[in-house]
Amino acid sequence: MRLLETLSSRVLPHDTGRGLQTLRTIKPGQLVISLPESCLLTTSTVLISDLGPFIKRWKQRLSPLVALCAFLVCERHRGEASHWFPYISVLPPSYTCPVYFTDDIVRLLPACVRSRAFEQREAVRELHSSSRDFFRSLQPMLSLPVEEVFTYEALRWAWCSVNTRSVFMSHPSSDFLSGQDVYALAPFLDLLNHQPDVQVKASFNDVTRCYDIRSVSGTTRYQQAFISYGSHDNQRLLLEYGFVAPNNPHSVVYVDTDLLCDVLRGDRSLIQKMKFLQENKLVQNLTVSSDGLGWRLMTALRLLSMPQTLYHQWKAVLLGQAVGEEREEWSVRTAETLCQRLLQDTHTALDKISVLLQQCDQSVREQLDVVQSLRQEERCILGCCLEALRGMMTQPDQPLPMPTCC
Repeated sequence: MRLLETLSSRVLPHDTGRGLQTLRTIKPGQLVISLPESCLLTTSTVLISDLGPFIKRWKQRLSPLVALCAFLVCERHRGEASHWFPYISVLPPSYTCPVYFTDDIVRLLPACVRSRAFEQREAVRELHSSSRDFFRSLQPMLSLPVEEVFTYEALRWAWCSVNTRSVFMSHPSSDFLSGQDVYALAPFLDLLNHQPDVQVKASFNDVTRCYDIRSVSGTTRYQQAFISYGSHDNQRLLLEYGFVAPNNPHSVVYVDTDLLCDVLRGDRSLIQKMKFLQENKLVQNLTVSSDGLGWRLMTALRLLSMPQTLYHQWKAVLLGQAVGEEREEWSVRTAETLCQRLLQDTHTALDKISVLLQQCDQSVREQLDVVQSLRQEERCILGCCLEALRGMMTQPDQPLPMPTCC
């Protein structure tokens, strides 16, 4: 591994846990780290290991994810006898991804994240259940009964280790695995923390056979070296990686369609309008930001302001046609109501979190802390959005009825 003289692993004084500090200035375009292929943990690693023969003769081809998870569980079980023990011993013993949350904590999440969190947890349970027969076939490798090694908790830990720490690296298809294989666990490299505004170029170099990360903007000496996991909002970061990034410029608040329908339940043509929005793929990713409404939400509200008698104009509204001053103001007022409802839910969740933080153990505290951070950011975004919306209204305190037919 090159450039070890440039980076040093240490516990940093900031709220980022362990990270990598620069020992000398990294210039724009300079290589930050170059990790040889032999240091990467991939399915190729798995297939040439003691686990490989069990995978190759299994009756059905495994997914690359299951193969990697099984390898991690087996190697952790071997302890110091494992070649990968130094790496596995520094992996977190648990994670703050929603798959680790109790039902009570999942319910404190915003509605859109909550549903995806339950789906994530169910997906990992299904993965464990559907892989049990294969796990049982690994008994000859284990010094304990397989049921004590390949528990749901063990698979959950391995799944989070792969999901949160792997880098993208495309691999050729294998005769023994099924599905797309794009995972690579990268020891040392995975100590680089995420920062939303950092730009890097990361890829596997086919010539040098190394995974390279180059800085775009550079890093000054003795500062933490960051990378970017992508332009993700904090809900995505929490779901996939188990953390929330402070001052994330990509952060938004999502408006759930159930809330939208509840606010507009008095509209007798709501079902037809929602069906039309769904057919035109405009019921997902409805968002607000600190600057105001996202384009998709504002467009959806403008269409929802239209009466059924003007159905022939609905398509034109989706393409950007103006709806008139009365309908525009109704759309803004409806958006204000949505934000107020979301803000009320956020305050309720924060109050519950404050109570729970006074009576929980450390592992639960870490989970509550990340949910609290997400909710506090949401409160700030909604407050700023409400200010922006009120500035758009001609009569801020006057409720508007549903616009009538032209």
